[in-house]
Amino acid sequence: MLKKINRATAKCAAAAPTKILQFGEGNFLRAFADWMIDILNEKTDFNAGVEVVQPISKGVGPMLNDQDGLYHVVLKGLREGKEVAETRLITCISRCINPYEDFDSFLKTGENPQLRFIISNTTEAGITFNPSDIRPDMLAESFPGKVAQLLWHRYRFFDGDKSSGLIFVPCELIEKNGDALKRSILQYADLWKLSKDFVEWVNNANTFCNTLVDRIVPGFPRDNINEIREQIGYEDQLVVQAEPFHLWVIEGPAFVREEFPLTVAGLDVKFVDDITPYRTRKVRILNGAHTSLVPVAYLAGFRTVMDSVNDPATGQFIRKAIFEEIIPTLDLPVNELKQFANDVIERFQNPSIRHELISIALNSISKFRVRVLPSILEYQKRKGSLPENLVFSLAALLRFYKGEWEGKEIPLNDSDDVLEFFKNAWKNYENGEFVKKVLANESFWGEDLSKIDGLIKRVERDLERLPQQ
Repeated sequence: MLKKINRATAKCAAAAPTKILQFGEGNFLRAFADWMIDILNEKTDFNAGVEVVQPISKGVGPMLNDQDGLYHVVLKGLREGKEVAETRLITCISRCINPYEDFDSFLKTGENPQLRFIISNTTEAGITFNPSDIRPDMLAESFPGKVAQLLWHRYRFFDGDKSSGLIFVPCELIEKNGDALKRSILQYADLWKLSKDFVEWVNNANTFCNTLVDRIVPGFPRDNINEIREQIGYEDQLVVQAEPFHLWVIEGPAFVREEFPLTVAGLDVKFVDDITPYRTRKVRILNGAHTSLVPVAYLAGFRTVMDSVNDPATGQFIRKAIFEEIIPTLDLPVNELKQFANDVIERFQNPSIRHELISIALNSISKFRVRVLPSILEYQKRKGSLPENLVFSLAALLRFYKGEWEGKEIPLNDSDDVLEFFKNAWKNYENGEFVKKVLANESFWGEDLSKIDGLIKRVERDLERLPQQ
């Protein structure tokens, strides 16, 4: 019978002194930020413990406390073409606090003089201002509201001492996440009519970093959990699986790199003055490749990313799209871009992750506009011609939105107005105006693409290469 995992059975010392407060106890942060912090503690004298705040009333906090903050991260995937399988016991978390059950204990975390960092991942919708959180002394529902309450308590406890300020490193997948968090906190300060000195302290004593995070985290490995438990020797209820690839880009002042020395531990972390080119790189190469691949591969008979990339024809298609058409439109060093692109291809080939094309196809029109169209437009601007593979992907996307292929229904998943538009447009395909009508729809693309020289003819030509019946 396997042992229950805790610090006694694992013969593991207590967590280091708390320097980090983490909002979110989900799979991503535990397999990403906490995994990195654990390595940082091992390889340097960072010596930081993590206290976790459960951001909603129900979560895995009780389970985490029952295991004394311990759990395993299992990395499975490819690294430089070779299969990787690594398991690590994470020991940096001391406890999880549920503010819905103990608001006072939550506020008291702000009294810790060693506290320096706030890390968070409360979903894309997490960083929002909720005007119904009307009091600073009653637990706010929103994540920024909770942070504002914590900061107000800390400010008063330390009498506004500027050295008590914190460094915020949010991981939510929204653009300028640090700026958005700060903006929401200041909205609460205004709503609650907090002092001008507090607002000044928030602005000048605290640092809000914008970040970009990247790691695929499938989560709890249900399919082979028994095998993993036998391997680790414990009844771990919080095992979390992730891919080997990881990237954390942090935009902030130079002192953040010195205080949070992740790069010293050999981790793939970049401290930058401007995160924009890295966000653009991810959106255009990683996300753009996904969106470009989906209609082409699906119509070719594939259903997963891995199978699509491993196929000689669709694999060559996506490689050409990335290396010959997307990379030439980006401004980071070419070697960096190629390395990132090679990592992306290897991640797509990960045999441990079954990534369904149809799941990526959700809202493909809006995704194409954000992820692929900018590459087409920039390529034309720089090269004076249209990118062959990306334009073919656009044609395949229009064919995909007919909703059937070779007599079988394609389970389209998009807004009702998009689906209705294509339903009506395909009814009139034979009148020769189909492509022009779709490309001219500014609500789809943000501009009239039918005005782009040669695009209508190229898309019409590519559509003819795809069976219409």
